[in-house]
Amino acid sequence: MSIKSFAAKLFAKKVYNDTQKWAKHPVETQQQVLKMLIEKAAGTQFGKDHHFEGIKKHSDFVKHVPVRDYEDLKPYIEKVVKGEEDIVWPGKPLYFAKTSGTTSGAKYIPLTKASMPYHIQAARDAILHYIHETGKSVFVDGKMIFLQGSPELEEKHGIKFGRLSGIVAHFVPAYLQRNRMPSWETNCIDDWEQKVDAIVEETYNENMTVISGIPSWVQMYFERLEKKGNKKVGEIFKNFSLFIYGGVNYEPYRAKFENLIGRKVDSIELFPASEGFFAYQDTQTKKGMLLLLNSGIFYEFIKADEFFNEHPKRYTIGEVELGINYAMIISTNAGLWAYNIGDTIQFTSLSPYRIVVSGRIKHFISAFGEHVIGKEVESALKEAMEGTDISVNEFTVAPQINPESGLPYHEWFIEFEKEPTDIESFGLAVDKAMRKQNVYYDDLISGNILRTVVITKVAKNGFQQYMKSIGKLGGQNKLPRLSNDRKIADALKA
Repeated sequence: MSIKSFAAKLFAKKVYNDTQKWAKHPVETQQQVLKMLIEKAAGTQFGKDHHFEGIKKHSDFVKHVPVRDYEDLKPYIEKVVKGEEDIVWPGKPLYFAKTSGTTSGAKYIPLTKASMPYHIQAARDAILHYIHETGKSVFVDGKMIFLQGSPELEEKHGIKFGRLSGIVAHFVPAYLQRNRMPSWETNCIDDWEQKVDAIVEETYNENMTVISGIPSWVQMYFERLEKKGNKKVGEIFKNFSLFIYGGVNYEPYRAKFENLIGRKVDSIELFPASEGFFAYQDTQTKKGMLLLLNSGIFYEFIKADEFFNEHPKRYTIGEVELGINYAMIISTNAGLWAYNIGDTIQFTSLSPYRIVVSGRIKHFISAFGEHVIGKEVESALKEAMEGTDISVNEFTVAPQINPESGLPYHEWFIEFEKEPTDIESFGLAVDKAMRKQNVYYDDLISGNILRTVVITKVAKNGFQQYMKSIGKLGGQNKLPRLSNDRKIADALKA
C-alpha cells in the first residue's frame, strides 16, 4: 500500500466521523443553516424586500418568502448579472453556472465564495465514504478521468461564467492533479466527438482506476475504447474499479456498461446541480444518497401531489416521511431563496436522511441528461409548423434508449390533422427548433450521443383510444406531452 493510499484511509475516517456529527442531529443542523443564511443575507436587497430582520423561525420564513422558480427570481438575478452587488447574497458571485432555461433561454445560477467549496468537498467526501466503508483505496494511485465540459470561461462585469463542470475543473485539489485526466488542452476541445477521440488516445495506455461522468457520455467513451482495442474496457484498464455518475438514472445503462466493461465494477451516485451539490451515495449496502444538511443549503419539501395547490404545506427535514414524492425547495449561500429546482425526491431512510431522485415535478425527458420539459417540446412543434399548412391533433414524446440500430433518439408520436408532405424534413425542422430550446439536447445531437428526432404517425383517434384503454378518456385527464419512459410509447405502438 502506498503512502497516498494509506493517507486516504486516515482522511476517510476523519471525514466519516465529521459527517456523523451533523447527520445524527439533522433538525438542529438545518435550523442552524437557516439562521446563518438569514443573518448573512439580511442586508441584501432580497433580504430587505422580504423582511429578513423579522425572520426568527421557519414559519416566519414561509410567511415572508414564497416559493419561486428561476423565472420568478429572474428580476433579482438580472441585477446580479449586470454586476450589481448585495442583491441576493453579500457582494458579487465568483461565477455564474450557465444552464438551460425553461421559458426564456439560458439561466444564470450564481456560485459564491461561500457556496463554491461545497461543490468540491461533496464529490471528495463521496469517494472518502466509499474508502471508509469498503477499505478499498489502492485506486487513488491510478489515473482518474472526469468527463466534463470545457473549463474555458467567459467574463461579464467581473464575473466569470460557463458550464458547472467546466467551472469545477478549476478547483481540482492539488493532490489529484497528477492523477487527473484528460489533459487541460483536451478538456478545452469544444467538439465532443473530437474530444472523446482525444481522450481515448490519451488514456488508452494509462492505468485508469476511476472513471466519472454522465452515463450517456461515458458509454460513448467506452464504445470507442472497445473499438480501438478490440477488447473489453475492463481488459484495457485492468485496474478500473470505480464508476462515479450523476445526472441521470444509471439503471437503464447498467447492463450495457457491464457488457462493455466485461465485468462488474463498484459505482457511486452523486446528486450535483448548478444550484448546489445536494447528496451523494455514502454506502454500497443501502439504497439512496445521503442528503447534505450541513452544506449551506436549507431544504424544504412539498408533497408532489399538493405542489400545485394554492398554499401547499412546506415541510422541513424533521417532518418528512418515507416513500412520499416531494418537490425539493432550497435556500442557499449562493442567494437562491425558497427555490424550486424542479426535481422530486423520495426518502429511503430517515436516520440518516437518504434520498433517491424520483423525477421532475412536471413531465420531462432526461434519459440522457437533457432535462427537456413540456414547454420546450410544445414551442419546438409550434415553430416547425409555422409558415406551413401542417396541423396536429395530439402528440407526445418519449426517449428510445435501445433502438434496434443506430443511435438513441427522441421519438415524437403525432396525430396529424394535416400531414406534412415530407415527414423527414418536418422531423428535421422539429429537431432544429428543439436544439434552440434546450442547450443540453443540442449538445447531445452535436456530440452524436443522440440522432435527430424520429416522427411516428399515430392513426386518427389513436390517442383517444389509448386514453380510453387506461380509463382516462375525457374529464380533466390529460395526455402527458412527454415521458421519461416508454410506457405510453409502447402502448401506442401496440
